[in-house]
Amino acid sequence: MSFFSCEEAECREQDSHIRLRIEPREKDLGEFSVRRVLPAARQRMIGPFVFFDHMGPAEFPPGKGIDVRPHPHIGIATITYLFEGEILHRDSLGVVQPIHPGAINLMTAGHGIVHSERPGSDLDEQSKLHGIQSWIALPAEQQEIAPDFTHYPAADLPQWEDGGVSFRLIMGKLAGHESPVKTYSRTLYVDLNVDAAAETRIALQEQEHALYVAEGSVVLDGEVVPAGVMAVLEGGDEVMLTASEAARVLLIGGDPLGERHMYWNFVSNSLERIDKAKVDWREGNFPGVPGDDEFIPLPEDA
Repeated sequence: MSFFSCEEAECREQDSHIRLRIEPREKDLGEFSVRRVLPAARQRMIGPFVFFDHMGPAEFPPGKGIDVRPHPHIGIATITYLFEGEILHRDSLGVVQPIHPGAINLMTAGHGIVHSERPGSDLDEQSKLHGIQSWIALPAEQQEIAPDFTHYPAADLPQWEDGGVSFRLIMGKLAGHESPVKTYSRTLYVDLNVDAAAETRIALQEQEHALYVAEGSVVLDGEVVPAGVMAVLEGGDEVMLTASEAARVLLIGGDPLGERHMYWNFVSNSLERIDKAKVDWREGNFPGVPGDDEFIPLPEDA
């Protein structure tokens, strides 16, 4: 998804294992709403995660759906993960790939890629859309690698249950399991379906972690975290998660990569590189998307 203007999330600092609570602002995009969690004023990144959006849930009448025109990215990898619905991805590599719930679309921008996100095969019927889009920054030495795209079917992701929680490992390693999804630095990304009365202890290895409650509410180390809140942890090597109602939680983490600058869809540790990307997009130097001739102008040109 292309970056859009949105008020930054409200942050509340705490003196506990939950160091910070991030409460995202909701942005109405007309057909659906998005809650932007990262970047936040007091927490720009969690490990390599530089961008975290909660899309929907939304319902579309026949003929309507997500419709994002071609736009560019540099310096990141994008991760699309759906709870409901379908999105059709097209990019400048010539890839055309629908994504369905539980699967992963991993698009590595590297030195530059262009893609669009259009309605899927359910366009002509009543449809829903609900999911998470996130960006991970690439390590400095890999920011200019060749662009790439890989689709991982839902069945390829490790799944297991513990203490009333169903775990789906999107990226990284956890509890003796390892996801096949490619990472560029130490990264953890997990989808947790939490039953009422669940109780599980999660051992963590990375330097930074946060949990985002997409639905329901949970209790983390004795503190209630409701839907729409990201709890940034103070460190430590484990977290106790309990619940009194069903919930959907995303766990993210990783090791820090250093400061990143962001302008629109361009992310880099170099402001000069971002300026070059602006010029390249304005002057048509990025590759096009076969079969999709529209484009989103640079924001300052719109």
